[in-house]
Amino acid sequence: MVGLSLDPDRPSYSVAMYMQSHGYRIVPVRPGGGTVLGEKVYERLADIPFAVDIVDLFRASQHAGAHVDEAISLHAAAVWMQEGVIDEAAAEKARAAGLTVVMDRCLLKEHRKLHSKAPLVQTPRT
Repeated sequence: MVGLSLDPDRPSYSVAMYMQSHGYRIVPVRPGGGTVLGEKVYERLADIPFAVDIVDLFRASQHAGAHVDEAISLHAAAVWMQEGVIDEAAAEKARAAGLTVVMDRCLLKEHRKLHSKAPLVQTPRT
């Protein structure tokens, strides 16, 4: 998660905490090092020494292109640009490189929508 804040009141922190509570590993990327939510912070995506599935961007739109370039270099499967993060050129570049792109959507909200539509199992009456 690029731009994960250390501040529990920030949306990035809430989204990361929610995703962790649903079994996802969060990898914080931000300057300064340390830990967030029990995970080691990496300064850059390129510093992560293991495969990354989704690069989730909590940065201003003007920074999206540089992070998309990093995601392509990492061979990530997808780039997720959070609500308000819009960069059509970066999105097209990611798609052209074979990445799935989600733009201007909240990961937490979309996860909740997906999981709230699970079918209910009814017990037959006897």
